[in-house]
Amino acid sequence: MIPLESALTNREEPFDQVQHYLHRHEFALGGNWDYDHGSFDCYLDEGHKVWLRIPFQVTHGMLDGDTGATDAIIQIGTPFVLKHQYKEGLDKEAQVGAFGALVDQFQEPADKDARVEDRWVKEAKTLLRDVESGWLS
Repeated sequence: MIPLESALTNREEPFDQVQHYLHRHEFALGGNWDYDHGSFDCYLDEGHKVWLRIPFQVTHGMLDGDTGATDAIIQIGTPFVLKHQYKEGLDKEAQVGAFGALVDQFQEPADKDARVEDRWVKEAKTLLRDVESGWLS
């Protein structure tokens, strides 16, 4: 994980406006969101292993995920670029059966914080500057 300096860090904005704006830049609400925090993620590579992540904390209201209406105000955290390194081959820990196929369809990364090459850091910075240049207010 490599933190990136950003003019967005510590800004407070309505969640729905931020989500709508970042969606235009191909960011999605990350899967680990909760009522009081989350992140917007954008993959940088075709294999979906390298990501630019913009974390946030809810400062007012409550986050209700991908629903269209929320009163949440969020504070943007420090963006960072990260890389997942996946195991090659089949996951021997995967569950067998119909339920297991639904739950364990994808294997866990072997390294959730693999070394990020300079190329991806540069690309993440370029995307972040693009996002910053057209920011909401």
